[in-house]
Amino acid sequence: METHTYLRRRNQIESYFDGTAAEAWKRLTSDAPLGRIRQTVRAGRDDMRATLLGWLPDDLRGIRLLDAGCGTGALANEAAARGAEVVATDLSRSLIELARDRAPRTFGTGHVEFIVGDMLQPDLGRFDYVVAMDSLIHYSAPDMVVVLAGLAAKASRGVLFTYAPKTTALAMMHAIGRAFPRSDRAPAIEPISAFHLDELVEAEPKLRDWNICRTKRIASGFYKSQAVELVPE
Repeated sequence: METHTYLRRRNQIESYFDGTAAEAWKRLTSDAPLGRIRQTVRAGRDDMRATLLGWLPDDLRGIRLLDAGCGTGALANEAAARGAEVVATDLSRSLIELARDRAPRTFGTGHVEFIVGDMLQPDLGRFDYVVAMDSLIHYSAPDMVVVLAGLAAKASRGVLFTYAPKTTALAMMHAIGRAFPRSDRAPAIEPISAFHLDELVEAEPKLRDWNICRTKRIASGFYKSQAVELVPE
């Protein structure tokens, strides 16, 4: 069940990526030249996307996949190129429009449907896999696990997601961001320790039949994210 804090943060994320961040995200996810800091973020995101796709079967024909928080559609397009039937959702209409513009005209046996909306909306249906790359990092740890439970209810074979690992440097940046808020600043990233995540997953009744299978950290300059694979027992 969606909480009040989840809905409030969801609205902040939607507003940010439809407004302040739209042009910057367009450049970050393209081949356009970037400054040194954003180059590390682009490289880290490329590594993370490759990691998550590498945890999926090589042949995705006949597989239905939800790309939850798809951004400009890079992961969705790669999965479809391997044969998957992909539903790709994002809160941001601007990013979905860009994803549609960038998508190839044909994927062979695969397909992508880009949808503006919430990853938890009930009319999306059931999937073999759900992938949520860097789309949960702005939510509090309890809300993130509630969302994971909702995504797991849609998946039969696995949920692949990322979170912001709690490190000293990331915690410091997080504290500074809260101390000096700006109207154009991205919604704060919510770092979480692996131990705390394990505790919350184990305590969530709707995830009692799911286990953490694989995990991998990607660190590239200013990009730090932890990949996790949840699988049913």
